[in-house]
Amino acid sequence: MPTYQYEAKKGGCRKCKSPGFEIMQSLKDEKLVRCPDCGAEIYRVICAPGLGRSKTDLHYRAKRAGFKCLKKVQKGEYEPMY
Repeated sequence: MPTYQYEAKKGGCRKCKSPGFEIMQSLKDEKLVRCPDCGAEIYRVICAPGLGRSKTDLHYRAKRAGFKCLKKVQKGEYEPMY
């Protein structure tokens, strides 16, 4: 199910003011016109979709965060990948 982002046109509560809020909706659902909390008029914001990342990028991000990735050498034995 896709995630859509909404923002208030004018005014609004903390939830719908910029940067707005995200909500999961079916493609068949109609877009929201009013904030579910305060009733302010809202509009759907066009934003880039989230795409998956490669495994190599996952290893790089883990290394940057200070974690170590291990690879299996033998049964019950592991060594650092980098």
